[in-house]
Amino acid sequence: MDPKGQRVKLNDGHFIPVLGFGTFAPPEVPKSEALEVTKFAIEAGFRHIDSAHLYQNEEQVGQAIRSKIANGTVKREDIFYTSKLWSTSLRPELVRPALEKSLNNLQLDYVDLYIIHFPVALKPGEALFPTDENGKAIFDSVDLCHTWEALEKCKDAGLTKSIGVSNFNHKQLEKILNKPGLKYKPVCNQVECHPYLNQSKLLDFCKSHDIVLVAYGALGSQRIKEWVNPNLPYLLEDPVLSAIAKKHKQTPALVALRYQIQRGVVVLAKSYNKKRIKENIQVFDFELTPEDMKAIDGLNSNIRYNEIL
Repeated sequence: MDPKGQRVKLNDGHFIPVLGFGTFAPPEVPKSEALEVTKFAIEAGFRHIDSAHLYQNEEQVGQAIRSKIANGTVKREDIFYTSKLWSTSLRPELVRPALEKSLNNLQLDYVDLYIIHFPVALKPGEALFPTDENGKAIFDSVDLCHTWEALEKCKDAGLTKSIGVSNFNHKQLEKILNKPGLKYKPVCNQVECHPYLNQSKLLDFCKSHDIVLVAYGALGSQRIKEWVNPNLPYLLEDPVLSAIAKKHKQTPALVALRYQIQRGVVVLAKSYNKKRIKENIQVFDFELTPEDMKAIDGLNSNIRYNEIL
């Protein structure tokens, strides 16, 4: 950790802020809102911004970052920006053009982190989720080790400072780590992670290989009907979290975020609500006790909110 305790060092020497702002929003939220909330998040103190080609809002997120640079709120090097390589561009020859497309949408010279969004290849083309006449996904056959080599070249070209993965299990990570001629290890693995799915085994595996675990869905999940089972329990209404929150005079959301930071996980807080964006930055104002941490560990029940592919 750096002296402020708000960044962790990646295995390639770069630093990632431990609290990030997630920009994903359901389709019904107008894209223009991504511009407003990202600007607001930067004003509130967020320096780590997470987006992706899949979210279809990099133009607006890039505009927000550039406007905050232009008015002197931040310098480019103050912002840690993550983009993601979507599943339709996993063929090696499509990797750099995909990153260049993101950079063009963002109007930035480089991203800080570029990660493989899913370890599943889909048929290349304009459709984000290509399907056949029966509505079934059309998959593509790609060796992820070759995709990884293309990412390494993007890092060497200066288009991204760091490279990593997302939604990988330990076997898929091992495949990359054991690849002959590996030049750069993944710096991170971004996965769904919250008290109901604490990923402790994967976290231990990542730590043993100096890979940072980045948590998305850390507050449970937005209830997006296409992806989330409406019968799953609401994480933020959990009585254990609520009791710990009351004890510390904090919200259950802040307790869920703080839990991740204290176990060495980089955490993304996703909200389009300005009051909550301001509140989430207060995660550094308190500390959970070892008993609190143990009680939250005890909530793990392997509940997965996000099942996209």
